[in-house]
Amino acid sequence: MSESPELELQSRLGGGGGGGGDGEGERDEIKVDETNAETRNKSVEDRDGDGEGNGGSFCPFFRRVPLNEAVEELFALGKVACPVALTTLLYFSKTIISMLFLGHMDKAELAGGSLAVGFANVTGFSVMKGLCTGMDPICCQAFGARRWPVLSQTYIKTVILLLIATIPMALLWLNVEPVFHRLGQDRVISKIAKSYLVISLPELLTHANLIPLRTFLRTQGLNSPNTIIATCVSALHLPITYFLVTYLNLRVKGIALSSVIYSLNMNIGLWIYLIFSKAAIKPWVGATLGSIIHGWKPLLGLALPSVCQVCLEWWWYEIILFLSGLLPNPESCVAAMGILIQTTGTVYVFPFSLGLSISQRVGHELGAAHPARAQLAAMIGILIAVGYGISVFGLSVVLRYLWGKLYTTETQVLDLISSVLPIVGLAEIGNAPQTAACGGLTGSARPKVGVRINIAAFYLVGLPCSAVFAFKLKQGFQGLWMGLVAAQAACMSMMLYTLARTDWKHEAKRAEELTTAVGKRMIPLELTWLLDQTLILINY
Repeated sequence: MSESPELELQSRLGGGGGGGGDGEGERDEIKVDETNAETRNKSVEDRDGDGEGNGGSFCPFFRRVPLNEAVEELFALGKVACPVALTTLLYFSKTIISMLFLGHMDKAELAGGSLAVGFANVTGFSVMKGLCTGMDPICCQAFGARRWPVLSQTYIKTVILLLIATIPMALLWLNVEPVFHRLGQDRVISKIAKSYLVISLPELLTHANLIPLRTFLRTQGLNSPNTIIATCVSALHLPITYFLVTYLNLRVKGIALSSVIYSLNMNIGLWIYLIFSKAAIKPWVGATLGSIIHGWKPLLGLALPSVCQVCLEWWWYEIILFLSGLLPNPESCVAAMGILIQTTGTVYVFPFSLGLSISQRVGHELGAAHPARAQLAAMIGILIAVGYGISVFGLSVVLRYLWGKLYTTETQVLDLISSVLPIVGLAEIGNAPQTAACGGLTGSARPKVGVRINIAAFYLVGLPCSAVFAFKLKQGFQGLWMGLVAAQAACMSMMLYTLARTDWKHEAKRAEELTTAVGKRMIPLELTWLLDQTLILINY
């Protein structure tokens, strides 16, 4: 043969093959000419000198980076963040459609459906999402290091992990009615909520594959297929929901069933793409029974802290929502709090997407032993986030009297929203950079650091500040959100300090150790290539 099996496998799985319709053109910074990439990386490392090895500060690093390389990294991050942001908004539209249909039902169905949606997110989907975050740094770094079998092994292990996690979730959902009763919920509302959760049980199974599959493709730089499929599925979601809820008169059960169909359609669409694409690495290539049985420690070591990090921040907002019910005029406070939390969720889409793009870029560059490029990606991403946070603050001041009218006409609720919206915008100046910095920690496989920072910022700083401002200093509803400002400021400071002191060369060595530890039992590359060629002949 003219080239070795290793080169043949890399060229084909790494994006070789013609045809722009297969998605190979979507890889970000991976299909750039290797010689040019090495030259750019070397130039950054030469200017970075020893500052990278001792955890140098931001300013000296940026003074050594030419404008053209910073702009190049800016576009590389944008190519990842924009499709992810659009996909996230499309997923968010599913919840919006569900709430719109619930809003046209009676109070008991609205309360029961809303209770079930919140309970499913807190006890189910957020936990699964957190567990899946553990595969993110492994797959990103393995892809950067061109260790293709590690991606397949990690994907399969994560699916197994999430399937195991669905067992206690399903048992809880099946027996949730007594739990709601003990929490003081009305029996009619509890019964409606249980019916929603029981019908939603298949969605746990679909999410056990969907969340890892999306990560599996995204860490390869394949973002557009997910966006295109989500667009098609979201376009079908509204008529499907209308057919089930209104035409068949299934009411709350119809909303739950439409969500299951949405997730099932996403799975089908992504698997069709995966099977027929020439660009995507196939999860069934490079994984053996031995590789699946062994090497779980690195994944669990990242997944468990990651789920804690996600849940700690999620639960903080639930606690604040509960505290708002203890204020004078609790009905208006809770209603305003719900609208503002939904607003923060909408605003969070871009920092979340930017954090994922930073995680991907940092993971790829560390896996490829390019620590300076990883540092550059993290710093450019944080600067983008700072600009975004300032923009959101400005918009929150300008739109403070208009935003609430999109949701309600209640005067008291509107007054609360207009008084607090600038505070929410101020918190975003801290939230956006800390979310971006968290992406840098994820890409460098350091979720435990993020957990410690979240506990300190949200529970040792933010929650006490919210309680003191709201109840002790009599600031009421505004005081609760002042605590969020304190939490985000503390979180941003600690995240940025951690990244500023990061030894990126050491992180590159850790990336090599991590991918090696996960892939200890992987089959030789030559055998992987041989199996791949066999599959091609069989399909042919």
